Amino acid sequence: MLKILLFSLSALMIAGCNNVTPQVKTDIIKKEKTKTLPKSASKNKLKQKVQKPHVNKIFQTVDKKDAILVQKGEHKEHCPMCGMNLVKYYKTNHAAKLDGENIQYCSIHCLTKHINEGAELENPMVVDVASLKFIPVTEAFYVVGSDVDGTMSSVSKYAFKNLEDAKAFQKKHGGKILDFYSAWQEAKKDFKK
Repeated sequence: MLKILLFSLSALMIAGCNNVTPQVKTDIIKKEKTKTLPKSASKNKLKQKVQKPHVNKIFQTVDKKDAILVQKGEHKEHCPMCGMNLVKYYKTNHAAKLDGENIQYCSIHCLTKHINEGAELENPMVVDVASLKFIPVTEAFYVVGSDVDGTMSSVSKYAFKNLEDAKAFQKKHGGKILDFYSAWQEAKKDFKK
């Protein structure tokens, strides 16, 4: 059988079967290769190559040196309810005392969750977005439902000490201005689903 196969292959080569291979139309390939982009598109491609990659920094994030952390221990940078990094979500941080210990939350959502679980919190505080300092929640003006992403909730809640700062944020990002109690009622809705 092997002899027949070798003989057939030899006969084909002698007969010139290797000339039967299909021809590639090089004129079509050359046209595609020489196709040029408009000058504006070429410049845009060049700019895209030179630009630095996009860094995804969220609004809530601050430099670590600007964050005030009130908790103690090795997990002081993490929300005790969800484990999220408090510096990364600093602009929505809340804090309170529980049995004499300082507790810091990534958001009003986690503060509300802890209360729902029976925690009796004292002296609740919130970060003022403008100054990055903690203020009593009763002195805060919350902008609720802006177009800036929220923390742990699809409805954002950002607090400001000064009404003027809250109005400036609202003008730029939308939402409604509420006191703490009303913002807390909004946060409670997250748990009714």
